[in-house]
Amino acid sequence: MKVVLIVLDSVGIGAAPDAADYGDGGSATLQHIGEAVGGLKLPTLGKLGLGNIRPDFPIPGIPPAEQPLASFGMMQEASVGKDTITGHWEICGLEIDPGFHNFPMEFPSFPPELLEAFEAATGRLVIGNKAASGIAIIDELGEEHMRTGAWIAYTSADSVMQLAAHNETIPLDELYRGCEMARRLCDPLKVGRVIARPFIGKPGAFERTEDRRDYAFTPEEPLITERLFDAGIPVYAVGKIEDIVAHRGITESIHSGNTEESQKVVDQFMEKEGDGLIFANFIDFDMLYGHRRDPAGYAQALEQTDAWLASFLPKLEPGDALLLTADHGNDPTFRGTDHTREFVPLLSYEPGRDGKSLGIRQGFYDMAQSLATRFGINPLPRGKAFLV
Repeated sequence: MKVVLIVLDSVGIGAAPDAADYGDGGSATLQHIGEAVGGLKLPTLGKLGLGNIRPDFPIPGIPPAEQPLASFGMMQEASVGKDTITGHWEICGLEIDPGFHNFPMEFPSFPPELLEAFEAATGRLVIGNKAASGIAIIDELGEEHMRTGAWIAYTSADSVMQLAAHNETIPLDELYRGCEMARRLCDPLKVGRVIARPFIGKPGAFERTEDRRDYAFTPEEPLITERLFDAGIPVYAVGKIEDIVAHRGITESIHSGNTEESQKVVDQFMEKEGDGLIFANFIDFDMLYGHRRDPAGYAQALEQTDAWLASFLPKLEPGDALLLTADHGNDPTFRGTDHTREFVPLLSYEPGRDGKSLGIRQGFYDMAQSLATRFGINPLPRGKAFLV
């Protein structure tokens, strides 16, 4: 028996009831992308029941299926925040309240004592020190970085410190060591992530590479990955999952850098003998199209994943399950460049079982509780299972 849990990074399905508290009232990732492109073409997700989730707020191009193959619903986040760590950790069984520390958006973002300690530890100065889009700040400061050797440090609306460096100025191994130092310095502040952002190229033509690494705050209680691992159940991590769960409870990980690579890794792990959880993040929706406000590119990425799902579903056997959800929204038609506080879709496909409505799940941690139930381990402190 295998359970495949895929997080479609940022694929929200309409503003959550508290979205206005985050400045996100009116956001709706899937619906607004559908409107922007004249209707989404996602036949596989449509057959699974994606169009059945929101009869009150349809997704253009995806009508309800008469007999959906999967059980369908949506989940409302209980934790404070709308970032990657908060969403994934709640999927893994936790509730983050109070939320992680966010740095100010305006210059200077980082406390002087943090930067002074980081500069002293690494022997390099810091430039940037503000909230910015990753591509924009590299274009702005990349040439100065290459000339001076200083770190480019920036933040966003998430709880994050990001360090960008050109491979020819600060080699990857030094960038990763610097992020490890920053991680330790950020721990007392409860910062969600430190992210390594390497790039290459010449001024005017810089490009980020796929050698990104995320350094997460250490969870304060066991995640579902740890609980399964401790019970002897293999956990296979795909994409950035290992980093997000702080390397806890992982049997084997392949750190793929884009969605198509991650799909190949999921296929590879499906060939493993025996039971196990395959836990994947499909990153391109958020990284390449949500933050860059590109609804057409986002739609194409959804169509590519839909085509892959058509080839993947026949690989599932009776007793297996495919779980599709998201960690937050990132409406590319919305203002700004940040995540949006939204409901996330939930599709639960089990070969040979009829789909049914799962309603609105109060807390992403229903996913972790469902995994605990399916694999027969002790119940988690929170959540209601939809799998048996």
